[in-house]
Amino acid sequence: MKLSHFNFELPKELLAEYPSEHRDEAKLMVIHRDTGKIEHKMFKDLIDYFDEGDVMVLNNTKVFPARLYGNKEKTGARIEVFLLRELNEEQRLWDVLVDPARKIRIGNKLYFGDDETLVAEVIDNTTSRGRTLRFLYDGSYLDFRRKLKELGETPLPKYIKRSVEPEDEERYQTIYAKYEGAVAAPTAGLHFSKHLLKRLEIKGIDFAEITLHVGLGTFNPVEVEDLSKHKMDSEELVIDEKATEIVNKAKAKKKRVCAVGTTAMRGLESAVSSEHKLNTFDGWTNKFVFPPYDFSIANAMVTNFHLPKSTLLMMVSAFMGHDLMKRAYKEAILEQYKFYSYGDAMLII
Repeated sequence: MKLSHFNFELPKELLAEYPSEHRDEAKLMVIHRDTGKIEHKMFKDLIDYFDEGDVMVLNNTKVFPARLYGNKEKTGARIEVFLLRELNEEQRLWDVLVDPARKIRIGNKLYFGDDETLVAEVIDNTTSRGRTLRFLYDGSYLDFRRKLKELGETPLPKYIKRSVEPEDEERYQTIYAKYEGAVAAPTAGLHFSKHLLKRLEIKGIDFAEITLHVGLGTFNPVEVEDLSKHKMDSEELVIDEKATEIVNKAKAKKKRVCAVGTTAMRGLESAVSSEHKLNTFDGWTNKFVFPPYDFSIANAMVTNFHLPKSTLLMMVSAFMGHDLMKRAYKEAILEQYKFYSYGDAMLII
């Protein structure tokens, strides 16, 4: 399939600026792959589609406040620094994106915070906007990380034009987030409330947790018409033995295994054995799933509504079938579903 197959007109007003008032009261579109039936529900109705012994696979990564604002030495120009990943703990080296990039060259220094006790020196150019920074800070590593957290803000996607608000710190994080390392939330999981998780647990649904630290590469635009030539950025993935046991047991019993989000699905598909079972994994994945594709682990999926031409939309198309995806998205626009990170949800079964 080609990139142009994933283009559609998305009205700007359907891009969600805010989440639903209550996590589990977002709208939920339910897609039945076998019949093509489409239902319109609320997210908390999800429980009606699962039975005892079914499994939900959750990505328990935790978003860290990755967006900082500093001032360039001498000129005082305000520069946005987006932390991507730590390269060296001892030397305090980080891969970052800077904006505006044209002003930032090797050797420049950036000063952060009113007291300017945190300073960063640019030591390398990695891409047009990418830089390697060495942070200079008088204090222990723990103090340094606390300082980054204190100065950073919740990394809401750029399409959200409003300023970050205090509520975003809690809402742009799943309630089961555990391990810090993501620069974007696994957004399908944002719809789960404590109450809904408890109800699912009481019904006998099992949960398998994996960790995939979402990077900005997930949202990189695809710039080639031939999808086989697109390269995904690598993201850190950990799947432990407990998760593999829960998933493989459910598969053996022909139960429903539901990937909560594209990141959970990508994690599962990155660790498949030759017998189509889930393996443990500790490393990096650059798995790119696009049609046609045979899924090995999950037979159900929860996901948000994605942007045109995105790799996330391509995965959804591969899972539910391209024609059904197009019909579902047409209906979503008609029914005024909200799209993207803070938007509504879809259950594909």
